[in-house]
Amino acid sequence: MKRYGMVIKVKPEKLEEYKKLHQNVWPGVLKTIKECNIRNYSIFYKDGYLFSYYEYVGDNYEEDMKKMAQDPVTQEWWKLCKPCQEPLETRKEGEWWAEMEEVFHVD
Repeated sequence: MKRYGMVIKVKPEKLEEYKKLHQNVWPGVLKTIKECNIRNYSIFYKDGYLFSYYEYVGDNYEEDMKKMAQDPVTQEWWKLCKPCQEPLETRKEGEWWAEMEEVFHVD
């Protein structure tokens, strides 16, 4: 299992829309998340930033992320969410959410 933390900005005028979307995430999106070996997934908000945390339990992260990106229901979901978000300028090439470095963990 590997833990992932990611961050992105949320547009202030879109915050309530983003929260409302996530009160009723589509069942097909949740199904794909699970099928792509993501567990314990949370999104937090603070001062204009969204922070996501999840645990990956599969053995081929790149393939699972490709599978998720190719899912038509997930693509439609992202079309609703992306206009609410503003990627960090410091993100790596190809990233939407910027992956964070884990600097501490304790069980």
